[in-house]
Amino acid sequence: MTTYRIAEAAELLGVSDDTLRRWTEAGRVASTTEDGRTVIVGTDLAALAESLADHPDRDATRAAAVSARNRLAGIVTKVTKDTVMAQVDLICGPYRMVSLMSTEAAEELGLAPGVRAIASVKSTNVVVERP
Repeated sequence: MTTYRIAEAAELLGVSDDTLRRWTEAGRVASTTEDGRTVIVGTDLAALAESLADHPDRDATRAAAVSARNRLAGIVTKVTKDTVMAQVDLICGPYRMVSLMSTEAAEELGLAPGVRAIASVKSTNVVVERP
């Protein structure tokens, strides 16, 4: 089971650590304690990321500082595979990114909901890689 510390999760969502702590205290996303640190389960973080994409809280995000030509750290929210191709959905801060790749590549990268990934955007291509 993939878990994220508050700082890691906040970076993936494009919000401050304090904002994410407030959200956990308010029950917007579940958190647990692991080795004395507050962590969020990857699938719970993916669900929060999807809700933010559906109803963005633009004031809380740092998205204005990100260029579309950058590598965008995010979290995988959905992977749809058939025998040849896979569609990988990521939430990178307030942005929803979708990449099409071979099923073999998605499996090789271990892409699944809740896994951290990086979307590299150039022109019309989105390349996904693991950090």
